[in-house]
Amino acid sequence: MFLSEYDIIVVGGGHAGAEAASAAANMGSRTLLVTMNLQAIGQMSCNPAMGGIAKGQIVREIDALGGMSGIVTDKTMIQFKMLNLSKGPAMWSPRAQSDRMRFAEEWRLVLEENPNVDFFQDMVNGLLIEENKVVGVKTGMGMNVRAKAVILTNGTFLNGLIHVGEKQFGGGRMGEKAATGITEQLVSLGFESGRMKTGTPPRVDGRSLDFSKMEEQRGDDNPQKFSFTDTPKLTSQRSCWITYTNPETHDLLREGFDRSPMFNGAIQSTGPRYCPSIEDKINRFAERERHQIFAEPEGWKTIEYYVNGFSTSLPDDVQAKALRSVPGFENAKIFRPGYAIEYDYFPPTQLMHTLETKLVENLFFAGQINGTTGYEEAASQGLMAGINAHLKINEKEPFILKRNEAYIGVLVDDLITKGTEEPYRMFTSRAEYRILLRQDNADERLTPLSHKMGLASEERLRKMESKYEKAARLIHYFENQSILPEEINPAINRGGGSPLSQSVKMVSVITRPEIYLKDILNLERVKDYILENEMNEEEVEQAEIQLKYRGYIQKEKDNADKLKRLENLKIPKDFDYSQLNSISTEARQKLNKIRPETIAHASRISGVSPSDISILLIFMGR
Repeated sequence: MFLSEYDIIVVGGGHAGAEAASAAANMGSRTLLVTMNLQAIGQMSCNPAMGGIAKGQIVREIDALGGMSGIVTDKTMIQFKMLNLSKGPAMWSPRAQSDRMRFAEEWRLVLEENPNVDFFQDMVNGLLIEENKVVGVKTGMGMNVRAKAVILTNGTFLNGLIHVGEKQFGGGRMGEKAATGITEQLVSLGFESGRMKTGTPPRVDGRSLDFSKMEEQRGDDNPQKFSFTDTPKLTSQRSCWITYTNPETHDLLREGFDRSPMFNGAIQSTGPRYCPSIEDKINRFAERERHQIFAEPEGWKTIEYYVNGFSTSLPDDVQAKALRSVPGFENAKIFRPGYAIEYDYFPPTQLMHTLETKLVENLFFAGQINGTTGYEEAASQGLMAGINAHLKINEKEPFILKRNEAYIGVLVDDLITKGTEEPYRMFTSRAEYRILLRQDNADERLTPLSHKMGLASEERLRKMESKYEKAARLIHYFENQSILPEEINPAINRGGGSPLSQSVKMVSVITRPEIYLKDILNLERVKDYILENEMNEEEVEQAEIQLKYRGYIQKEKDNADKLKRLENLKIPKDFDYSQLNSISTEARQKLNKIRPETIAHASRISGVSPSDISILLIFMGR
């Protein structure tokens, strides 16, 4: 049935599990993916979209590291938008609507094409552990499968409980059963567990919607991609539609509050702060007369639509009545109601930065089991767990991204250092070095690191190097070419700037806020240079970003270098924090519990003050 022993077993086939299995297998590990439903690999359980603010940066980082989420998205997207283009490039965030069915199919095919991946459909209800080291898994059919490392990516399935109004039933997703056994075993081993909640909106029949009463939301005129590889460019797109709730909708929803599991005490766990249910929104923001509702197509051909903004666990009859009071939804036919789901998670302070657990060697956690929410957050953790599980069993140095290297580094560090009391999601504001961590330069930051450990291919590395060499040559060209007042003053006047009185170097004009690179690119000699050097849009854009934001980028690099010196100060593993009588009791308890690996790590722990760090440095100096 199975190999005598696998290198790595991945439990769960969602976004975290798919990336973990793909990464481990691509690095050479014989990998077994065990999931309860092989038809649900890469399933988009909630909205059919990838990316968004900060999340888009994560998908580009996954791609730059040699992961597959960007490629799968590019091959299956039906609409693309670059968000926040009115702001600086640190805030630009790619987002795509995906074809839900094709996305899952493409992920399945990606994994099937990998000769190092085996599959098995069954529930894993226990781990095989010998001398505090995981050595395999036990399945629901009573099989023991051995491995050198195990990665748990259970999503919302651990003791999952679905709520629709006063109805409750076990499940990890609507129509799929919950996973049992793992939580109880881990708790018996000393792990701390908790409960979290997430929710999803109703799905409706697009044929029953009146789009004439909604506002059309088209994709970008010139859609970009997630992957830095040569994935196909989107040539046609499907629109989304926007409408709004109204006071009648809110009154109809309130009628069901007494039967709502959120308000009658049936749900006691914490839900995602930044993706509240519709009942939570009208309760918390009672003064608002309307909330946005998006009708999002689930694919190229399907009639199913996702009702974004209407996540709910109210009784199904209340959902239907309230939804039909929204303009455009008067005759909506509901495919399935919205619901809330509660599930077990394990506070991530119990992990090391590699995502390996502190209590059981060679056991890794990735995705919602760590208290996060979102496909992108899950996929990035899966990738990091897959990489580090492979490195660990091959006795190689771990792969840990720093906060100044990637949003993925910020995500993992936040989880390990601060833990989370509510489902964690990424925002640009969480990254103190976001000017360095842009979506456009993820390949420059991460592909060399990935190539060095054998994940990103030689082709990816060469493509990245060519892009930045061409951008550097264009920057050099602008620094050495002069521009005449009559060539650029019309554009300066349009932007409201002070016109030139004499010729200057092109670079001094490009850095002006009122000038766009396209104003320079219209000059024949610049067009000729770009044509002769076979430069694409991405390479030209890279040159503009580096020129316009040079000062900000350098300042942030200097700050990151200062932090690096603290990162390199390791704290001995057996350091006795009880001897630090001069620091606060809270700091002593937190340091003792989390056992930070470096001074920089210790400085980011909630409750540890700068003066506590100074005292720690003095003791370490002794």
